[in-house]
Amino acid sequence: MKIRLHQFLSKTGEFKTKREAKDAVWDGSITVGGRVVKEISYEFNPKKREVSFQGRILKLPSNFRYFIMNKPRGVICSRINKHEKYLNKKSVFSLVTGNMGTNVSDSLVTVGRLDEGTTGLLILTNDGALVNEVANPSKNVGKTYLLKVSSGITPELLTSMREGVEISIEDNGKLESYTTRPARVRKISNYSIEITIFEGKKRQIRRMIEVLGNRALELHRTSIGNLILEEYSLNFGEFIEVSRQDIIDRI
Repeated sequence: MKIRLHQFLSKTGEFKTKREAKDAVWDGSITVGGRVVKEISYEFNPKKREVSFQGRILKLPSNFRYFIMNKPRGVICSRINKHEKYLNKKSVFSLVTGNMGTNVSDSLVTVGRLDEGTTGLLILTNDGALVNEVANPSKNVGKTYLLKVSSGITPELLTSMREGVEISIEDNGKLESYTTRPARVRKISNYSIEITIFEGKKRQIRRMIEVLGNRALELHRTSIGNLILEEYSLNFGEFIEVSRQDIIDRI
């Protein structure tokens, strides 16, 4: 299976940040198959080509690890960069670092992301194949959330979410437009719903609600497929190690 060079480097545990890994590529410190590669998006099969950094051979972790976390509000699902550190941001990875060796914690990635204000079920692993199995939209794995909103929920809002919502976003001067895939929606109260989506575009549920003239107050992921957070009895910020089979059997 091919992997991008910067993704491979991030998972080895050799580098503290993604930026550090990318800099190592750009300054010519990385060789793949004995050849210097300066393109971070270079794709290769790590089983067939050896990667070296300053004369040391780098390898992916041989022992894959799998964790279920109840993500708290106010932490992000990426490594902290200099700007985020200046803003005193916190990462989900800081919640696990003190409980395991840095070689493990530094190799972990999140399976999909929850934004800073969203809480709930999060999978962390160093198994790239599992990430693809869960996060790839073609796998059609449903992610279920509890959503509380600021204004009363109307029948029209429910219908629109079930049929798909047209969203237009301007990012760095570029306009992106798309229509969300139909979602499963169940009204819980006048101000809360349960929603299951089968894709994972950035801030998707929040943007759907905003387009429909409402605003998300709380967003909490309760399950991925049949992997249900409540079954693990985790408080916010707590996590538990599970097996690959525990996850695969439920998605």
